[in-house]
This record gives sequence, structure tokens and C-alpha cells, in this order.
Amino acid sequence: MSEVKSGDTVAIHYTGTLADGTTFDSSDGRDPLEFMVGSGQIIPGLDKAIPGMKVGDKKVVEIPCEEAYGAINPENRQSIPREQIPADIPLEMGLTLQMQSPDGQHVMPVTVVELNDTEVTLDANHMLAGKDLTFAIEMISIKTA
Repeated sequence: MSEVKSGDTVAIHYTGTLADGTTFDSSDGRDPLEFMVGSGQIIPGLDKAIPGMKVGDKKVVEIPCEEAYGAINPENRQSIPREQIPADIPLEMGLTLQMQSPDGQHVMPVTVVELNDTEVTLDANHMLAGKDLTFAIEMISIKTA
């Protein structure tokens, strides 16, 4: 039975949880996640945990935020005058909006994290930034490189 190595394409079932046990993502009820190992298609900590596994293997991997979505970057938070948000958008805490980059080339999701009568603070950090993650994974298939 072959072991996974970098460059192989694998399919895994997974459940991702936070430190408090809350599930943030799972392949349960869906097709397995398929990706090429070592290609950067998934978070680094999970990518490093896959080599050496065989079909049918199961493991639980704890991934620090530095090997997942990184630390929270304070520069990714920005306060803007409330009047810059179109009046037809009902602002509320936790609302996700789409913002264009200054060059107009990229659209990025931002979350309303603070709100008052004059300003809105938007956060462009990934929702899992700054969080340590745990993944329960099961190797479903391996296509060798």
C-alpha cells in the first residue's frame, strides 16, 4: 500500500474544529476534498500532516494559527466614515461586505466589527486568522505523482 508523498493527488474527508470544539468546516455529507499535496492548495499545517498517510488512515492534527490562516493583522482593519457605505446597505455587527482593492483589481470580503453613528470599522482578516485549528482527517484515495 503506497504512502502519500509531495506531488500526489489525494482525497480526504475532514472535520475542522476550533479550540472550544466548535466545527467550522467539514466534508461530512459532501465529496471528499481533493488536492495535490505540497502545492499550497490547502493551509500549510494540514499540507505537512498528509505525507506518510495510507488509504484508510485517520488522524487528528492540531495546527497553530501561524500554519493555518496566520495571526490577526491590525493593518487589515480600517475605520471609514459611515456615509461612505451606501444607504441601502443595512449595517450590523458581523455583516460581511465585498470591498474592492484600491487598484480595483481584487474584491475582498470584509466584516463589520465596530459600528457607531459616524464610523464603520471593517476587518479584512480571514475569519479564522489568529485561531489554532484541529482537523480530524481520513485518507480516502491517493493518486501517485
